[in-house]
Amino acid sequence: MSRRLAAPTVPRTWRACCGHPETVPDAAAFVADQPSLTAVRDLLGAVRALFAHAVRPAEPSRADATRLLPLSEAVALLNAAAARTQSVPVLHWPEDAEPAVHRKAADCAHDLTATLAQAAIAFLAGPDRRRLRACYAPRCGRYFLKEHPCQEWCRPSCGNRARVARHHDRHKTVRGS
Repeated sequence: MSRRLAAPTVPRTWRACCGHPETVPDAAAFVADQPSLTAVRDLLGAVRALFAHAVRPAEPSRADATRLLPLSEAVALLNAAAARTQSVPVLHWPEDAEPAVHRKAADCAHDLTATLAQAAIAFLAGPDRRRLRACYAPRCGRYFLKEHPCQEWCRPSCGNRARVARHHDRHKTVRGS
């Protein structure tokens, strides 16, 4: 998988990548042991397979094209991970804001993989899934949420790499003719 998942700080990396720090409570203090890292890596593989399925009929990320789990296996792995912790909804309603619901472990035992799996399920079943895209820039394997109708890449640097690669391909073709 990713180099980011080789270190015991994987929860902080996931939290930073997903952009939703509230999804992973107390992640800053968490240090993963080997079984936790393995569980998160397996979960990431399942989520990437489901993301690849979600962006259809478009192609999946090039990083995933040859090593995706079968859909039924990815769904089963995600559901099993999500079920590892019973959680309850908790309502938060500040005076000056809209109400929001967050999930909290029912028995105060925190299972990071279950929390991440539940967040992935909420995303995949929610309306933002329709904005999910694979970034096709060279050397990029990310998925992103399309924010603008013209957005083609996950970051501006990926757009730059893609334009440089197209320019290089055009000039290589012209020189080769």
